[in-house]
Amino acid sequence: MAKLTFNAILVICTGNICRSPIGERLLRRLLPAARVDSAGICGLEGHGADAQAAEVAAGKGTLLEGHVARRLTPAMVRDYDLILAMELEHIEQVTAIAPEARGKMMLFGHWTNRKEIPDPYRKNRDAFEHVYGLLEQASHEWAKRLS
Repeated sequence: MAKLTFNAILVICTGNICRSPIGERLLRRLLPAARVDSAGICGLEGHGADAQAAEVAAGKGTLLEGHVARRLTPAMVRDYDLILAMELEHIEQVTAIAPEARGKMMLFGHWTNRKEIPDPYRKNRDAFEHVYGLLEQASHEWAKRLS
């Protein structure tokens, strides 16, 4: 069976300031030949990464410097081969604005036991550490299957 090729991957979450920027940077490192970006359903356009998310990620060797949040648009949906969402609700929301996207959407945590990745926004550092670990594990699983 031929291996599927995804040259452009979009990682999405709610605000595009915590989970999706981390997932984007992890996948970029693991899949250097792919174009990997991120966006948010309710993207906090123009904001940088959440300070706590950036601090936890930096402590693990993943820099979120230069990240600027953006809101997901139907045009973005058409521009990517694979869209990875953090929660099932995100898949429903994207399908509502761009029904044609359903066939190329999956959960970021699809290959892990914990399929949905919870939102750590406005929670304590432990929540961010936990979410980083889930994103890192899921990123490695995606990289195994896509490289």
